[in-house]
Amino acid sequence: MKIEEFDYPLPGSLIAQYPSPRRGQSRLMVLRRDGGEIEHRAFQDLPDFLHAGDLLVTNNTRVLPVRLIGKKETGKRCEVLLIPSRNGTQGVWEALLKDSKKMKPGTRVQFGEDFCGVVEEVKDGKGKIRFSENAEIIDHLQKIGRIPLPPYIKREEEPLDRERYQTIFAETDGAVASPTAGLHFTHDLLQSLRDRGVNRTSITLHVGIGTFAPVRTKEIEDHTMESEWIEISDETKQEIEQTKQTGGRIIGVGTTTTRALESFVDSEGRIQSGNGLTSLFIRPPYRFRVIDGLITNFHLPKSTLLMLVSALAGKDFLMKAYQEAVEKKYRFYSYGDAMLIL
Repeated sequence: MKIEEFDYPLPGSLIAQYPSPRRGQSRLMVLRRDGGEIEHRAFQDLPDFLHAGDLLVTNNTRVLPVRLIGKKETGKRCEVLLIPSRNGTQGVWEALLKDSKKMKPGTRVQFGEDFCGVVEEVKDGKGKIRFSENAEIIDHLQKIGRIPLPPYIKREEEPLDRERYQTIFAETDGAVASPTAGLHFTHDLLQSLRDRGVNRTSITLHVGIGTFAPVRTKEIEDHTMESEWIEISDETKQEIEQTKQTGGRIIGVGTTTTRALESFVDSEGRIQSGNGLTSLFIRPPYRFRVIDGLITNFHLPKSTLLMLVSALAGKDFLMKAYQEAVEKKYRFYSYGDAMLIL
């Protein structure tokens, strides 16, 4: 399929620069695949569309404040974005280097009074930074790091982002971007869902920098996905199996959760527990084997996330829904409104 098939016009004014005044005060567009119907509701109406015995699957990853501003020995300011990794050498982090041509191997960068690093490698805008052996890197990040807001949010981090760019499910450090479909949930809404007999479980997928990587190929099949770390517990596996056996629906909260679940399936379509990297690229005409529905935000034109959602909703139906969302002035992207596909 050609990349242009996943393009759509979007006024810049509809790209949300801030979250809604209160968590959960978002709009919800509901797409029903069987009848091709579109309904406009509030996110707090979500319980109206779920049944007793359904299972929500959320992503419990937590965004690390990995954007660091430092000074080189020359006194010049520099910026790096650390990339969390499960496979790196202790004390050495991969990083995206802003203005990497001026960051040569051996460059020493002071990020705080007692926190510095040395650039070890530089290639294609990426590098490796070695921190002192005794540095408590996560502690330093929590003190001086900044939340890595997406590039389409055209402002600096503000105190509210420390809370609002994390989901209420966040508990496992490792992401550089939030699983944004989960940002709409509140504790009150979860209680309302529980009261209706809707269950919830979690997986872990640490959202990496690839989530913002553009598709540069003319044919989408030629695109290669960046790998991301997944972990699915035995408990989650059992809850999914039990839900399917009793006729409940599996509702993925976000494209990250969906990608994780669809990555850990055996040849007979059964969910598996375990951990590891996935580079699964979900696009039309992919046939979903785990999820029955999806809660997601509105995604960038020509993005792999839009392609994943198109595979579930059907491309023509989804593009019609996006056109309607633009006409009705829905808020788009990370801090924007939500969509439910059933």
